[in-house]
Amino acid sequence: MLLKRDLLEDIKAGKVDLIFRRWNRPTVKPGGTLKTKVGLLAIKSITDMSPADVTEADARRAGFQDVADFRRWLDTMKEGSLFQRIEVAYIGEA
Repeated sequence: MLLKRDLLEDIKAGKVDLIFRRWNRPTVKPGGTLKTKVGLLAIKSITDMSPADVTEADARRAGFQDVADFRRWLDTMKEGSLFQRIEVAYIGEA
């Protein structure tokens, strides 16, 4: 899973603890870790859902201003058959 540097910095700083992904095949598992440019992330949970179910609180936890901001971002993402809500946490240097 590729994450932009700004998002990684926000996760590291504790500003973001939720990300959304639309893909054909998941590349992370709950309980696993992800090595990134800023260190290791814990994959705390993964929930299959519909983009229509994203709440204002979810959008803010993911670093968006609101659901409308989230939807604008989603429109720029590639298509995929799965949409997932992924809780993450920064756990330290790799």
